[in-house]
Amino acid sequence: MTFLLTDVPVDIDRDPARLRAIEELRDPAYADAKPGFVQQVLQWLGQRLADLLDALNGVPGGPLGLVLVLALLIVLAVVVRLRVGRVGRSAQSAGEVFAGRRRSAEDYRRAAEEAAAGGRFADAVRERFRALVRGMEERTVLDTRSGRTADEAAAEAGALLPDLAGDLTAAARLFDDVHYGGRPGTEAGYRALTELDERVRRARPVLVGV
Repeated sequence: MTFLLTDVPVDIDRDPARLRAIEELRDPAYADAKPGFVQQVLQWLGQRLADLLDALNGVPGGPLGLVLVLALLIVLAVVVRLRVGRVGRSAQSAGEVFAGRRRSAEDYRRAAEEAAAGGRFADAVRERFRALVRGMEERTVLDTRSGRTADEAAAEAGALLPDLAGDLTAAARLFDDVHYGGRPGTEAGYRALTELDERVRRARPVLVGV
């Protein structure tokens, strides 16, 4: 039996195929996450699609070729989506510790305890780390400065509290992972931050260079 590609019951016109591909690639998530990068990708893919459609137009087996092109574009769209997500998370990882009006360390501790009691451990982790940083500011271990990131707070405090430097770095990473990376907070993570906060409160800063 002879089987010809022209016998495949697929009928996709050129223009509808182009529109379907463009609609997929215009997903708002791409533009929201990284407009410049996505715009360049869309332009490149659109041009490649136009070239491929022109090459396949009128060629035997063209409809099947169009289906393969659409499948390839869907794969590329998924890759772009994943890439944009990683870029967005990387950019967020350098975010600030505090947002809005800054409260006292005790206020942050109370908020963390309330969140933990309600099983909201992501909130508990965020508020306890803020209590940790705010407490160091109140003791003048850190200067009160807007825009400080978790990594910066850990590095600056670690220089004055060298015995706790490693734990402070780990705490900053936990805060970024939960608050900016979207990872779930855990009771273990919250308990570790609570213990570190207490240890920092009892620690005596050392003079740099002594």
